[in-house]
Amino acid sequence: MIRVVVVDDQALVREGLGLVLGAQPDLEVVAELPDGPALLTFLETDTADVVLLDLYLPGADGIEILRGVDGPPVLILTTVGRAADVRRALAAGAAGFVLKDAGGTELAAAIRGAHAGVTALSSSAARLLWPAPEQDPSPVRPPGPAGRGLTAREREVWGLVGRGLSNQEIARALSVAERTVKVHVSSLLAKLGVTSRTQAALLTRDGPARKD
Repeated sequence: MIRVVVVDDQALVREGLGLVLGAQPDLEVVAELPDGPALLTFLETDTADVVLLDLYLPGADGIEILRGVDGPPVLILTTVGRAADVRRALAAGAAGFVLKDAGGTELAAAIRGAHAGVTALSSSAARLLWPAPEQDPSPVRPPGPAGRGLTAREREVWGLVGRGLSNQEIARALSVAERTVKVHVSSLLAKLGVTSRTQAALLTRDGPARKD
């Protein structure tokens, strides 16, 4: 069982999340807490596998609370978020970012991902970082230093990963087989020194492209 702690200042939200997550066969909500101090006090004497932490708590910023958590991965949860909030949370060490419009299945999947060490973003949070191409026509250019050693095709794939496209969508865009895209993605992750598509995509926002 994955032990989950829910931290939200609204009792109704805490109880609702407890019911939704409690219906999952592999998730157990072990505490429903109203604020950051209560979370830190809980973690002094008890354990959790994943913390679900509201971004906006009375008198406190969820990301500041996150920095004080030593141990379990923390998923940031919020009703309204901005791309800057997502980046700030991930930079501070959050295991992921979930908007409250996510369904129970998506939230549960994010918790499982965080527990497995995978950066977890709900679909709405991912769209904040990487709008669909028709909404964001400006090119996404991989940064130079991190992109050294990539082939031209890997750079193309990287840019599309940065837009949030799936392997299947990238395959259609480049008119290649999906298995070919998987090979390119695996290669560019290794060359970038990252372990997830999310980390690779975040690098595409760091600066202009540079050719070797």
